[in-house]
Amino acid sequence: MPSHARPLRRLGFLTIGLFDPADPAQGHEQTLRLIELGEQLGFDSAWVRHRHLQYGISSPVAVLAAATQRTHRIELGTAVIPVGWENPLRLAEDLATTDLLSGGRLNPGVSVGRPGHWEQVSGALYPDTAEAEDFGYERVGRLLGFLRGEPATDFSGVEGIEVYSDRVQPVSPGLADRLWYGGGSLRSARWAGEQGLSLLTSNVVRAEEAEDFAEIQRSQIAAFRAHHPLGAAARVSQGLVVIPTDSATAEQRARYEEYVRARTPRTATPQGPARVMFARDLVGPSAAIAEQLNAHAGFREVDEVVFALPFTFGHEDYVQILTDIATHLAPALGWKPVRRSPATTSPRTRPARPR
Repeated sequence: MPSHARPLRRLGFLTIGLFDPADPAQGHEQTLRLIELGEQLGFDSAWVRHRHLQYGISSPVAVLAAATQRTHRIELGTAVIPVGWENPLRLAEDLATTDLLSGGRLNPGVSVGRPGHWEQVSGALYPDTAEAEDFGYERVGRLLGFLRGEPATDFSGVEGIEVYSDRVQPVSPGLADRLWYGGGSLRSARWAGEQGLSLLTSNVVRAEEAEDFAEIQRSQIAAFRAHHPLGAAARVSQGLVVIPTDSATAEQRARYEEYVRARTPRTATPQGPARVMFARDLVGPSAAIAEQLNAHAGFREVDEVVFALPFTFGHEDYVQILTDIATHLAPALGWKPVRRSPATTSPRTRPARPR
């Protein structure tokens, strides 16, 4: 057993789902293949990022709806949906529908704040109501209420041959209890705890009390649990970028190391007026990465992770990284893969061959 305070219980991965604008279908298909591969390797969860007006997944709920039909066991999450781009009622409908299609495997992760590049997109997104929109926690509160079955209108009943509900339909029992909040500040950690949500931490935090990333993250996790009804049992997932090289080729190792080297300077000090701190990416043999994680103050507070795949690598690279995480790194952290009967395996869930 590793020196980590408790063995890693749940293993997940996160992908941005990049695509070539000349052939976006291929990129989306490769994302679905990675989710299928993750299930075959025993990962407990697969998560997709959310990107608007970029060449990454802009509609994670639609992508995960497709993934529900190609997987059977793996949980599916969003990390995260910025609800400033969304109508909470419509989002609740989409999430509930996808959760039902998945058999209750959806883990929606959300965040608050004004949409990025607000001055440039507000006219297209909210042409008549931009100044009246509330982009704070209340927006997530509305979403949570709709998922819990709180009334969305004071009208229900029969009108002609149409039957109306005063609550968002369909209803997916238990979905509200699987809502996660992506936070990187003490305030957001406390709020998520007060709402009884789960907490998604990542490789980005705000340097409010210190300038050591691991200590900042540990402090935020402590604040979250101190305000959560479940206390120490409240769910927290950590999401760092890890790049194991156990089965990588020499060319891949060199490229991975250069990627990390180029991104490391930003981790030295807080960045910008918001004093954003970035975690250092971890690259190397799984044994070395496991040792670094076990010494990480934030990692020592969790027993589940959603390791983030690097943004700009190719599909073959992601296959190698996921395979090494599942077969080398995670076991070194005390994780045991889910065992499935061969009878539950369909051809659609077999790992795709790298192209």
